[in-house]
Amino acid sequence: MAVIGVIGGSGLYDIEGLEDRAWRRVESPWGEASDELLFGTLEGVACVFLPRHGRGHLLSPTYLNYRANIDVLKRAGVTHVISMSAVGSLKAELPPGHFVIVDQFIDRSFAREKSFFGQGCVAHVSMAHPVCPLLGDVLEASARAVDVPVVRGGTYLVMEGPQFSTKAESELYRSWGCAVIGMTNMPEAKLAREAELHYATVAMVTDYDCWHVDHAHVTVDAVVRVMTQNAERARALVRHAVPRIGGVCPLGCDHALDNAVITPVEARDPALMAKLERK
Repeated sequence: MAVIGVIGGSGLYDIEGLEDRAWRRVESPWGEASDELLFGTLEGVACVFLPRHGRGHLLSPTYLNYRANIDVLKRAGVTHVISMSAVGSLKAELPPGHFVIVDQFIDRSFAREKSFFGQGCVAHVSMAHPVCPLLGDVLEASARAVDVPVVRGGTYLVMEGPQFSTKAESELYRSWGCAVIGMTNMPEAKLAREAELHYATVAMVTDYDCWHVDHAHVTVDAVVRVMTQNAERARALVRHAVPRIGGVCPLGCDHALDNAVITPVEARDPALMAKLERK
């Protein structure tokens, strides 16, 4: 049975409507996750919630322990991950308040650990299609059902941060055809694929970055105002989506490692393999 993990982005630090709620710390060999996990059920479906930046928003995108975050969800039995992410819009037709069910990423982050594998065991998973289409279908349908303005498909440019873009950078990413820009969904999506989790991103637009002539620059206070509104919509979307998640994934996200590990069994580092035991 599906166990739904929700990673809450900026402004989303809890899930309303969960029954049998309990915050619990899950240990990881990859270090400390952003926070405890909130366990519960939603309409009878097991759910696990992780506030990406910690309750109180204590962690910057660069300093998130992405490996630990994905690892603790996997150890908690999660099979599907809904990643909620506050983003800036790079398209005029995606104003603040709109949601985008992302289908592609461009990873421009550079200061983060991006794989569970490495020295001692090498693996290469496919990221050609980084988002689970089955999960994306449910999220799109649920967004429309709860009257959230939503667009299906779009490329999410992941920048390092924590500073917002320069105008030149913003225009460059627009020229690449990117739809939204944010700081957190890479390497999160790559690690979810390595962990054989079904993963999809709901990008929640808070601003126009800095390219729009009528919105010259991004300010935290303006972002927070829209973020609060988006959080209410996000909670409604999650409540509707969770009971409807299931089925056979056409991408085979849950078998991503079947043909990915290149290091022979006899050559693999036992210490690393011990850390990977739940992958």
